[in-house]
Amino acid sequence: MNSPSCSRGHYGRPYRQRQRGAALVVAMLVFALCTALVVAMKSEFQRFYQRTANVMLAEQAYAYLLGAEELASTALLLDYDQGKGNKQPRDDLKEIWAQPATPYTLDDGGWLLGSLEDLQGRFNLNSLIPGPARDRGEPRFTPAQAQFIRLLQALEEPAVSEQEAILITASIGDWLDPDGTPAANGAEDDLSVSLSPAYRTANGPIASVSELRAVAYMTPEIYQAVLPWVTVWPQSPTALNIHTAPAMVLRSINADNNLSPLSDADAQALVDYRENSGFADVDDFLGNEVFGDKQEQMAGIKALLGQESSYFLLQAEVEVADRNMRLYSVLERRGRRISAVARAGGSL
Repeated sequence: MNSPSCSRGHYGRPYRQRQRGAALVVAMLVFALCTALVVAMKSEFQRFYQRTANVMLAEQAYAYLLGAEELASTALLLDYDQGKGNKQPRDDLKEIWAQPATPYTLDDGGWLLGSLEDLQGRFNLNSLIPGPARDRGEPRFTPAQAQFIRLLQALEEPAVSEQEAILITASIGDWLDPDGTPAANGAEDDLSVSLSPAYRTANGPIASVSELRAVAYMTPEIYQAVLPWVTVWPQSPTALNIHTAPAMVLRSINADNNLSPLSDADAQALVDYRENSGFADVDDFLGNEVFGDKQEQMAGIKALLGQESSYFLLQAEVEVADRNMRLYSVLERRGRRISAVARAGGSL
């Protein structure tokens, strides 16, 4: 008969070895879990660090862009002070705010660039609100509507016919007017709610040029082509500045009863004369040989032309740590008060 001590001596050593083996496995598992945890924590820390760095860089870049906005405001204020004593206030492309932009090198690397554009050198879409009913014998379109019809036809790609331009113009008028009754050639909710997806017309001022994409008869191609030449600021009709309007917009100026745009050559001739001699005022502009003897037929369009500007678009871009950020700001100038009425990181 085996004694207890013999039993322990026979079975104890393998048992202890098995215990040590199990402990080693547990230790290895714990080590593996700790290693995985450390790796996961390191990866999470790196992501957190990268997110924090990205946020800090974005805030730094945005601060630079706001600095560009301050510089632009200073330029507009300086221009106002310089022209305050003029008998005939005007804004033109020879003033300080209109000079070509040059990149500004930042102390910590990168650069900052900003430029100002006169938004009153563009066609204001909010001027297309329909006028009162017209009697027989009166012009079919308001001067602003006729001007926009010409502008659409001046587009080279895609080509827009007179009838297409009339349909788009009338539809924008229905988008603007407060009622739900479609004008001749226009489109109100009766058309827009039948589309997929359905929507309703705004029946109020256009707040963003992007609203044009929802207007009846407007195609993506026409929208992209007309985008650089139109604005919605201010959200009420304003005069087009003859001293800052580009050649494409100048093509929209013609006799009230003529829906055809000026030729590209005639518009360029106006720009060239403006750069070399300049126009004294609106009468001098309309008296240019380009318009021939049309002055007596231009009373309507003359009322839409001016020489001063109060709304400007700042386009600023900054590069910080190989990252680029843009800011678009609409600046309003009222006397010596400059304010940003709209900001966006993309197009207005």
